[in-house]
Amino acid sequence: MARRDERPIELLLWGATGFTGRLAAEHLAARYGSERIALGGRSESKLEKLRDDLTAIDPKCAAWPIRTADALDVAGLDRIVPEARVIATTAGPFSRYGHELVAACARHGTDYCDITGEVPFARDVIDRNHARAVESGARIVPFCGFDSIPSDVGVLVLQDFVKRERGTACPEVHYLVVRARGGVSGGTAASMLAIMERAGSDARVRAMLSNPYALVGDGTAHRGDRERASDAHGVKRVGDEWTAPFAMGMVNSRVVHRTNALLDYPWGRDFRYEERVAMGTGARGLARAAAMSAGLAASARALTLGPVRALAKGRLPSPGEGPSKEKRTSGSFVIRVTAEDGSGASCTVAGQGDPGYTGAAKMLVESALCLSRDVHGKGGVLTPAACMGHSLATRLRAVGITFDVQST
Repeated sequence: MARRDERPIELLLWGATGFTGRLAAEHLAARYGSERIALGGRSESKLEKLRDDLTAIDPKCAAWPIRTADALDVAGLDRIVPEARVIATTAGPFSRYGHELVAACARHGTDYCDITGEVPFARDVIDRNHARAVESGARIVPFCGFDSIPSDVGVLVLQDFVKRERGTACPEVHYLVVRARGGVSGGTAASMLAIMERAGSDARVRAMLSNPYALVGDGTAHRGDRERASDAHGVKRVGDEWTAPFAMGMVNSRVVHRTNALLDYPWGRDFRYEERVAMGTGARGLARAAAMSAGLAASARALTLGPVRALAKGRLPSPGEGPSKEKRTSGSFVIRVTAEDGSGASCTVAGQGDPGYTGAAKMLVESALCLSRDVHGKGGVLTPAACMGHSLATRLRAVGITFDVQST
């Protein structure tokens, strides 16, 4: 096995011709065109076309090599993966197309990051690959997109600030989506439907979707987890704002709790965490929050049914499709992560551009380069905050994604 620093490819972008993959490739071309980058996926002709397009951003991209294999071709992946120091992938649904790539990275000591929001996939990755990744030194880091870097790194940045200021971590943190303007891609829709399909037939998956600690340890329940899970349901008032549950809280909370466990519980074993979305003030805000809360609950139940999924699939974008450039450019997000300990401390995570696509592409690329260049540590199936922490926050600030801490 070649040493990481001797491998010819620093970063292999896998799934580069997909919707988010292309955005990640464009970010790489704009900032890192002269680096040791490779483009990977199934179709050589599509990858060559993408590389030609990228030369309009930086002519040096013409020298980027191309690597092809099927996502299920173990032998093909075993030829490619040892060439790279780190592989960043956008090729989902990850439960269908991600397992062999993760396993190859764990075998060959290659660092890995992705943009999954699929908790069952991540649980399977932990169970199948953590021990092997520890042995090989591979850092396997799922959730390096909008799911779940603002949550995971935002909580870490806030908790470290509170600990410096007050001498102890905060036992409870709330995450509020103040604004998130963006569209939905076909890849995201396909991942969501794949999760709900598994939930419809697999009681283990249904249990994960109701357990905030599903990615901690062996996935068994922590003390009080059912009561804490119920806290996230329904309408709540936060200051003057009426709020509803944030749909991705069922993903992000699992990642934040795994970070706490991987870091040996610096925030306490009874740490509480909740995510919500602001819906406005007054009677109109209350009505919006009630409708959002009811709609999320109804959708979660309905999408476990095959006929409902089939109907939804016909109305959602297909894989490879997504919001227009104009919509992506006009998108933005503002998130407030608040310490619920009376300190008045909060961390505002914000950025311009569609959060799930422009933002996710930046987050993935910078995570991959952070793994390659900025952080060193033991292997295993990790989280963005536990593995990269403040180094990743620093990189993201440099590309316009802020983590600003305030204390009143």
